[in-house]
Amino acid sequence: MFNIKSAALIATVLSVFSASASADQLADIKQKGTLVCGTLGTAEPFSFPNPTTREVQGYDVDFCKAVAKNLGVKLELKLISVAARIPELQQNRVDLLAANLGWTAERAQQIAYSDSYYVSLTKVATKRSDGYKTPSDLAGKRVSAPKGSTSEMAVRSAIPTATTVTFQDPPAAFMAMQQGKVDGFAVSELMLLKFKQQTETTTTPIDILEPAVLNEAWGIGMRKDETAFIKQVNSTLESMEKSGEAAQIFDKWLGANTPYKLHRGFKIAPIKG
Repeated sequence: MFNIKSAALIATVLSVFSASASADQLADIKQKGTLVCGTLGTAEPFSFPNPTTREVQGYDVDFCKAVAKNLGVKLELKLISVAARIPELQQNRVDLLAANLGWTAERAQQIAYSDSYYVSLTKVATKRSDGYKTPSDLAGKRVSAPKGSTSEMAVRSAIPTATTVTFQDPPAAFMAMQQGKVDGFAVSELMLLKFKQQTETTTTPIDILEPAVLNEAWGIGMRKDETAFIKQVNSTLESMEKSGEAAQIFDKWLGANTPYKLHRGFKIAPIKG
């Protein structure tokens, strides 16, 4: 006879089965032979199309490749928007995120973060003709940022009286400033350097304002409770740091021989919340 004890037993079995299934992502990835990495595809030099081949390339992509190689599987890139990053991960549409994913306490409640593989400064840019000098000059003004990004949160925190206007990706947020729809544009310093170079010889050059409005650690995003997979990803990152591969990737996309000419002032390390 089906009774309360039977129902409880079935519930327990289903719970154990569900936990087992959800906690075996690493085995599932190896079995299917493919790692699905969610990345933006619009954020040079982290993930963007090669101008000749149109193949998506960049700093984030190289880290995805390294994880896939470590697992012995093929890499599949899935291009996603900033706002869709965490939903895509939670709905099992991607295995991990390498997508300019800055650490926040709120996000850390929803997903697991790897060790930090990049440290980013978020800054605000304005049109040079407007004469702004610091982010605080934009008090009461309109500032654009990618929707769902830490740049959006940084503006709300650093310039609380500004109106934050969000767009699906950095190029759209930048264009809004160029068209006079907003007074400032907030995003990572690296993207701003690229936009600054592009506009320097145009009629609407931009300035990058100091100081930065946010200093953030980026991590690879994964689903919570996937202990084996999280450990594997962090092990890969640790090996890349020790071998020098992580530094080589930095130099390739951001170093002295790139338009950014940055010095790597960090090492891969656990994120301290």
